[in-house]
Amino acid sequence: EQADEESKQAYCNTEFDLADDHKKALTNKIADLETLIAEAQESVNSVSEEIEALKAGIKALDKSVAEATEQRKEENAAYKDLMANDSAAKELLLFAKNRLNKYYNPKLYK
Repeated sequence: EQADEESKQAYCNTEFDLADDHKKALTNKIADLETLIAEAQESVNSVSEEIEALKAGIKALDKSVAEATEQRKEENAAYKDLMANDSAAKELLLFAKNRLNKYYNPKLYK
């Protein structure tokens, strides 16, 4: 009976050692997973901040593009007005030249 008790004692000690080893392995695995979760959370936060910064950049770029478009429209309108005035001035100069030709150079009068 003493031998049976000793074998059961040895078996129980072996099982306790195995259970402790398994517990330590699981504890280490939990710690590793918690570290990975923390790192992943940091990455998510970092990416979220980058996304917000990019959104702000896009808004600023959209505003800049809208302002540039408005400026180009104004410049285009001013250019068209200038070209129309230039054409009118050229026509007026040609008319005046022709009128002067009537008196000073009748051969070139049209």
